[in-house]
Amino acid sequence: MSQTYNIYCDESCHLENDKQKSMVLGAVWCPIEKIKEVSKRVREFKEKHGLGKKFEIKWTKVGSKKIDFYLDIIDYFFDNDDLHFRCLVIEDKNKLKHGDFGQTHDEWYYKMYFDLLKIILEPTEKYNIYIDIKDTRSADKLKKMKEILCNNMYDFKREIINNVQNIRSHESELIQLADLLIGAISYLNRNIATNKAKETLIKRIQERSGYSLHKSTLVGEQKVNVFIWKASEL
Repeated sequence: MSQTYNIYCDESCHLENDKQKSMVLGAVWCPIEKIKEVSKRVREFKEKHGLGKKFEIKWTKVGSKKIDFYLDIIDYFFDNDDLHFRCLVIEDKNKLKHGDFGQTHDEWYYKMYFDLLKIILEPTEKYNIYIDIKDTRSADKLKKMKEILCNNMYDFKREIINNVQNIRSHESELIQLADLLIGAISYLNRNIATNKAKETLIKRIQERSGYSLHKSTLVGEQKVNVFIWKASEL
């Protein structure tokens, strides 16, 4: 009998002209029957640290006053075998030449999402994919993404990918977790060193994962899967 997973996706520095060198797309996934349990546990951590159930976990909020809370969240992620993370790091957006490939930055962005997700998806399982809302035009593009993902898996009856839809980050603890992990890897790969609390959190992720987070992991890595994507220089 197949297992159903929810995949929660987010991104950092995805805009074409935001003056940021690197960009990261990432996803946290979990069996659907574990979602309530994980969400409840994360809310308990929020309350333990006096933040309230509705506090939204965000990389931009990481600071010295909340570092113990964020370390607890990272440790919970690594201690829970039901939680998995994959990210795609675009090393240098300045090398992108969309005109050479007859595409816009937006079209390329969704191709990168395809590259992110295709490694996660297994033909024997079922999936719901939730993506942090990007803009008012996202719905039509998500329809196209679902079509491409289904066709790639010969899922012409739409039995593997049940749903692809936008979601707002305050609606899901798991997409908030994705934001935190993506933010850490984006910060590291942009060579920023201005926040000691963020550096402490990155060090914990490196220690717990066993990876530098600067290099690609093996494609089959299930806990923290990193792929460094480089633009063709031909």
